[in-house]
Amino acid sequence: MEDSTDVNKGLIIWDYVAIIIYLVLNVIVGAYSLCRPNRGSISGYFLAGRFMWWLPVGASLFASNIGSEHFIGMAGSGAAGGIGIGAFNNISIILLQLMSWVFLPVFIASRVHTVPEYMSKRFGGRRIQVYLALLSLLLYIFTKISVDLYSGALFINQAVQWDIYGSIMVLLALTAIFTMTGGLAAVIYTDTLQLFIMLGGAFYVMYKAFQRVGGYEALQYRYMQAVPEHRYANSTCGLPRDDAWIMLRDPVTSDLPWPAFILGQTPAAMWYWCADQMMIQRALAAKSLSHAKGATLFASCIKILPFFLIVLPGMISRTLFPNDVACVLPEECLRACGSLTSCYNSAYPRLVVGIMPPGLKGVMLAVMLAALMSDLTSIFNSASAIFTLDLWPRVRPRAGTRELLIVGKLFIVVLVAVSVAWVPIIEEIQSGQLFIYIQKVGAYLSPPIACVYFMAVVWGRMNERGAFWSLMIGLVLGGIRMVLDFSYPPPKCNEEEYRPYLVQINFMYFAMFLFWFTLLTAVVISLLTDPPESYMMIRTTFFTRMDKSKREDEMRTIPITTSPNHPDLPLQTLNHHTEKEEEEEEEDEAKIKVKDCNWPTRIKNYCLWLFGLQISSTGDKQTVEMVLTSLDEDPCVRRGLNAMLVVMVSIGVGLFAYFTVDPFPAGVNPREYLPEYITPLQ
Repeated sequence: MEDSTDVNKGLIIWDYVAIIIYLVLNVIVGAYSLCRPNRGSISGYFLAGRFMWWLPVGASLFASNIGSEHFIGMAGSGAAGGIGIGAFNNISIILLQLMSWVFLPVFIASRVHTVPEYMSKRFGGRRIQVYLALLSLLLYIFTKISVDLYSGALFINQAVQWDIYGSIMVLLALTAIFTMTGGLAAVIYTDTLQLFIMLGGAFYVMYKAFQRVGGYEALQYRYMQAVPEHRYANSTCGLPRDDAWIMLRDPVTSDLPWPAFILGQTPAAMWYWCADQMMIQRALAAKSLSHAKGATLFASCIKILPFFLIVLPGMISRTLFPNDVACVLPEECLRACGSLTSCYNSAYPRLVVGIMPPGLKGVMLAVMLAALMSDLTSIFNSASAIFTLDLWPRVRPRAGTRELLIVGKLFIVVLVAVSVAWVPIIEEIQSGQLFIYIQKVGAYLSPPIACVYFMAVVWGRMNERGAFWSLMIGLVLGGIRMVLDFSYPPPKCNEEEYRPYLVQINFMYFAMFLFWFTLLTAVVISLLTDPPESYMMIRTTFFTRMDKSKREDEMRTIPITTSPNHPDLPLQTLNHHTEKEEEEEEEDEAKIKVKDCNWPTRIKNYCLWLFGLQISSTGDKQTVEMVLTSLDEDPCVRRGLNAMLVVMVSIGVGLFAYFTVDPFPAGVNPREYLPEYITPLQ
């Protein structure tokens, strides 16, 4: 085993070359996205014009999910507790298919731009839409943006000793520019680039790590024996868990009880994978439902990899550097990573610093930048869409295209400022395992949201009152548990339990209770109150998605200056002009070109073009655009996709089954026994 903090963390010339090449590639891809003609429209900016094919959409689904918090948090949790954390990754293989086969057809048929907007169509009124939009933004700040910034800066600090907050500022500048200028098209194109960079770098690290540790079987035994030299006497602190190589664990004594995961964590994760704006927005950008399904299948195939590319390397890091990664004494942790709690979050950076040859640290720095930028650009664009299309029209119902685009871009700046302010709080409350912090916040706030979206899609009898009040009750219960949890941090390894019993209950059991209690509340209230209006069921549930009837809210007169998310208006195209109107528009554009010959005007027009705000004289008349509504699929393609669906779900279930079996022979204590054919570490 190797341990040393005296590692050369500086960069050499080839590291800087790798970083520069990475940035140049991003600039090229970003410049390509700027050449798209419809960035100055709502659909073009927020939904990439709905012309994407399955590969970039699938790449974006994966890259939007796998961020720097996975390389830091998931690898750290693997180092701390074994392969159990991989269950959170593997369940997405199944939930992605639930999204594209059940949820997405309903969202497409209901003709919405955002997921909160669907709730307005499904139930009428605006309070559920506004509440879910606000809560989604808060969750983006607390569990995504701030965590991404902290983890990305932590990696840079651990790898090359750059200042954390200085690194955050640079990262934010890069991501904000890409998102504000190119919109979702730029995000999807850059996500595709980041995907190949992430996978290439992560595969190389995994290869070098397994080469160093001696292979998979050697890792199984050596991980169980990876104990720091300095720890508390007569204590289990610093010892690997007995069930470290079991994914779904004991219902009572473990940190990942299988009933709570299946009945609690899985329903809670349904919000993120099936009804979160960040995921759905990418699927809605596909040119057809078949391409969207193909994208989720492609993303699911790649989602098999993080367990091997991130979790297992995190465990290898503990195996190779137990004194640095698995430290338990505060002074040892302070020496190893600058933290008094633990150094598990430094598992992946420590591995990179310890095994990567000179000249390749810059490559891994580019990989981390790719993970961070793909995640942040996706969040910025989705959060901007929610604020612009769900919240701003409540303030300015008749806002034109340019105003909406400006508001969406400026909101990114506000979002960045709030997220940076939350970073110091994350440093204090994440207790050494960043990924568990993310899952806990989600378990306290997302089960009611997941429940209401699921019931809205599959049960037509649920009404607005049932949905709203079940959300409110769930928010109160989840908020109480979250406040208690953060008020009573878990005791250190050598301390007695002091927390109230409610806080001691595993957060996944609480998520299970919260989801099913919300469901029961929604059912009872809905059955005791009036059913929803019949027209609200048209194309807003899975069983009515093919209904061709006209909705009452689609039969009203449409002013040409309406906003794309006007509370009373349908979404349809206004791009119909007579020949006379087209001639007048050409004359107006010719006059504008004559006026635009002076340099100040040219500079102004260039800036407007750069940020996608150069709208034609008829731009404000074309604010409302036709959205993808067709659910038609080629029969042969549909059958092929359905066959791949069965295969992919079987793979997901098979992974759980395989990794839940104890790999060690009966009677063998892996803490003390090492097979003779496994050579000692150098």
